[in-house]
Amino acid sequence: MNRNKWQYSHGFTLIELMIVIVILGLLATIIMPKILNRPEQARRTKAAVEIRQIESALALFKTDTGRYPTTAEGLAALVTNPGIKNYNSEGYLPKVPVDPWGKPYVYISPSLAGRDYDLVSCGKDNEKGGTGDNADIESWNIE
Repeated sequence: MNRNKWQYSHGFTLIELMIVIVILGLLATIIMPKILNRPEQARRTKAAVEIRQIESALALFKTDTGRYPTTAEGLAALVTNPGIKNYNSEGYLPKVPVDPWGKPYVYISPSLAGRDYDLVSCGKDNEKGGTGDNADIESWNIE
């Protein structure tokens, strides 16, 4: 029996593919406007997540060295050793982080408010304070 190898081919027909494309198009028209109308909310969420990641790196730094980086050393101390004993040779972060708006995070240690450190993104306007999309994202104030 010499059967054509294409005779039993299992694949999608053109009609099935067109139906899937129409369904995906309908889903995209419903979902995309909801996602695209919230870019600032997405950036603010990303900044909060990054601040938590930086805080984890700061905790590892303190575990290894017995202290947090100083304000002068800054977050760069999480990437390259500023000459500190017991520093992890691989560093704590792959690169110095910037917030979703492309600005450096503000790091002050010790904090001016009695905390170990302050870690802040100044938000969309890159100015201290603000409300709404321009409000600061602060390490001590993230929910």
